[in-house]
Amino acid sequence: MKITSSAFQNNENIPPKYTCDGENASPPLEISDVPAEAKSLALVVDDPDAPLAGGFVHWVVFNINSGTDSIGENSTPQGAVEGMNSAGRTGYTSPCPPSGTHRYFFKLYALGTMLSLDSSATREDVEKAMEGKILDQAILVGLYQRQ
Repeated sequence: MKITSSAFQNNENIPPKYTCDGENASPPLEISDVPAEAKSLALVVDDPDAPLAGGFVHWVVFNINSGTDSIGENSTPQGAVEGMNSAGRTGYTSPCPPSGTHRYFFKLYALGTMLSLDSSATREDVEKAMEGKILDQAILVGLYQRQ
């Protein structure tokens, strides 16, 4: 399974448009080679370099249709559920590191089930619910340093 973006390459800089220095829009994502037996996908975007214990969670999306091959710029897949980010709200919170270059991990999971969670779910809730149900996973890493 693969996750890529037309906006940036793996381990390369995320364009300012997709950060707090730009439009705060989520970048476009492309998904390929999802296992045929997958029932849903989950996406967790986090920054392990943030000073917050456990890093900063920027986006939690789950129960994405397993046939999804892309997530458009600044959009959420139809029917998917957005969970809580570290800012205490649902949806995408763009990169905005206080200092230095931070890494942003776009982690995609293929699951053998749908998750019985709602929009109050945190990354920890989703990770716990996924235990033993992950069929495959892929990671795209973007870098960003404030202008």
